[in-house]
Amino acid sequence: MIETFALLIGGLIALLIGGELLVRGAVRLAEKAGVTPLVVGLVIVGFGTSTPELMTSVEAAMAGSPAIAWGNIVGSNIVNVLVILGVAVLITPIVLRGGNLLRDTGVCAVASLGLLVLGATGWHGAWIGLAMVVALVVYIVRCYRDERVRAADSGHTAAFDRQQALEIADTALHQQKESWWRATLLLLAGLALLMLGARFLVSAAIDLAHIAGLSEAVIGLTIVAIGTSLPELVTSVVAARRGEAEIAFGNVVGSNIYNILGIGGVTMIVSPAAIPVTLFPVDLAVMAAAAVALLIVSQVWKRFGRLAGIVLMIGYAAYVAMLLAAPAMHENKSVAATSQSTQKPSRASP
Repeated sequence: MIETFALLIGGLIALLIGGELLVRGAVRLAEKAGVTPLVVGLVIVGFGTSTPELMTSVEAAMAGSPAIAWGNIVGSNIVNVLVILGVAVLITPIVLRGGNLLRDTGVCAVASLGLLVLGATGWHGAWIGLAMVVALVVYIVRCYRDERVRAADSGHTAAFDRQQALEIADTALHQQKESWWRATLLLLAGLALLMLGARFLVSAAIDLAHIAGLSEAVIGLTIVAIGTSLPELVTSVVAARRGEAEIAFGNVVGSNIYNILGIGGVTMIVSPAAIPVTLFPVDLAVMAAAAVALLIVSQVWKRFGRLAGIVLMIGYAAYVAMLLAAPAMHENKSVAATSQSTQKPSRASP
């Protein structure tokens, strides 16, 4: 038990440090190469800040624990909306404005509903994962074009807000005088720590599930998801404390889009199996409902007050209580799915 918790904590620390080093190294290398700041923000920072979730999900999928891989993705998105946005709103109420709200929250809602459909139908395949990654690239290209021609009152894209939130929290992110070898060393060290941290975290999560009598899905939805979402929590809280609550909102929306289309897509390419039935319908439905709620509130009320923050936090507490009160729900569905898979071939996407 002690060894398991040591691996868990060590893995999380390695992921957090590795992610930070990777982003810093990649940003400074890109700046040395003359890449435009907008590309650095939308692509380098956007993908770099998702590496803890990416490495963890890929490692879990390759280790034969898809429930942890997809639980991390679904759970991280639930944490982003109910916890991270909830905390940010409690610090500073958010008044939303700008012309990109419908597109960003709409993409987030459609991606979440799409993942719900994949979980319900059992459709899977490497080509679906590739389509998800392509959709993310299309979204980023659109964000790039919108940022280049942005009017003064149109507001920033969620992908851009994701970069801004990190820059607010990490004032030493840009070092124009950084040498090539030092920036490369930072990137390689970050990548090595991420790989090591992901392996430790996944191994500890599997062991913890067995020791505590919980399903791997529950561990992925809670401990792993919260751990890999800590960078988003830090950046959103710092942005909110500095009066940039709208950037904190964009950071949450952007993170959810990157998680589903990017991490989910890569996970399905690496391990082209169906999303575990243990996540359907409750967990996927909660994730989709949270995304749709963001879309509705941003379009109808255009603000999140402190009362909304309390409701979000209570909602997450209720969700976790439900997971812990009925852990057998995920385990029974997992056993049933395994039994069915031995009786008939798995269903591939049409």
